[in-house]
Amino acid sequence: MITLDIFADPVCPWCLIGKARLDRALEARPDHGIVLAWHPFQLNPTMPPEGMERNAYLDAKFGREALAKKQMPVLEAAAQSGVTLNLAAIGWMPNTIDALRLLHWAGIEGCQTPVMAALMRAFWQEGRNIGDPEVLTEIGAAWGLDRALIARLLASDADRDTVLERDTHARERGVRAMPTFILGERHVIEGAQSTEFWLTVIDELAELARARAADGGAERSAQRLQA
Repeated sequence: MITLDIFADPVCPWCLIGKARLDRALEARPDHGIVLAWHPFQLNPTMPPEGMERNAYLDAKFGREALAKKQMPVLEAAAQSGVTLNLAAIGWMPNTIDALRLLHWAGIEGCQTPVMAALMRAFWQEGRNIGDPEVLTEIGAAWGLDRALIARLLASDADRDTVLERDTHARERGVRAMPTFILGERHVIEGAQSTEFWLTVIDELAELARARAADGGAERSAQRLQA
């Protein structure tokens, strides 16, 4: 088994696309031996706590004239990757600190990946406000988290500092791109890589594992002969 650490935010379109491409590779190689671990990394760390109207956010970030040009690569990549973006349904751009707190708690309970998928689906396909505690509580409960506990935690500042510190630590280590993957705590992979890229990685890992197993078997045989 090898860990793939992923630094991402559910409202980042390239994180959504990158996850979809990775998912296809993992599905094609069911014996991949990769364990996903999601880490908080805010797309908009200065977003007001209440969030803001999405069109106002896009105008402020890109400018009305440049918006179509900025969005075109995202739309093309999503279409090529079979990813649905229901942009017309998205009216609010949330502050995602609470969504990332939910992801942190999901990690403790062993259901991070389905919760991240649910957060992305709620925002990008259903147009829901994933800064809303009720929406987040519903998502957590759907994946086995205790509804009442999640509601209480979201109403408090529980683990807020922990999540913010992890975000800051990632930036201090040089994480800039979204998403960023770290394979086996050593190899940094930036951006929404293709399914073909991930298939190559998985196949190379499998070949390395086979080679190590063969070397170990040869060593054990030699030890038995010497004995």
